[in-house]
Amino acid sequence: MTKKKAKVASNTIALNKRARHDYFIEDEIEAGLSLQGWEVKSMRAGKANISDSYIIFKNGEAYLFGATIQPLSLASTHIVCDPARTRKLLLNQKELASLFGKANRDGYTIVALSLYWKGAWAKIKIGLAKGKKQHDKREDIKEREWKVTKDRIMKNARLG
Repeated sequence: MTKKKAKVASNTIALNKRARHDYFIEDEIEAGLSLQGWEVKSMRAGKANISDSYIIFKNGEAYLFGATIQPLSLASTHIVCDPARTRKLLLNQKELASLFGKANRDGYTIVALSLYWKGAWAKIKIGLAKGKKQHDKREDIKEREWKVTKDRIMKNARLG
């Protein structure tokens, strides 16, 4: 009897790499997404982009704004596909109240960090963020470059 190897697939659908560059992420929360069938198929094909997306509040509910999910060319003809539609986030009342209170404070925004699969469900990781100034970004770049240089020196010291 031979055992079949399970496919190792990445659960990540889309990442927002600019979020950590442009913002200090203070808190992260996992939320569900209310999606249509064609959106799920497109996300399985990897046609999602959350790079310019953020969270807005309307009528006591949170919505993902600015995310685009490109429809597949094989999508049904009787469904109107809007790639940039606003999608509802599935959060409980306690999380909604907490996010709403923090987002109304001066300088805070809520941005999408990553979109991924958790089992059969599409989840989005959102972060409470405060904008970085230009000098903060430069500091991060210097820190990253120093880390690379330090690792290179340590590697050469061990080999030499």
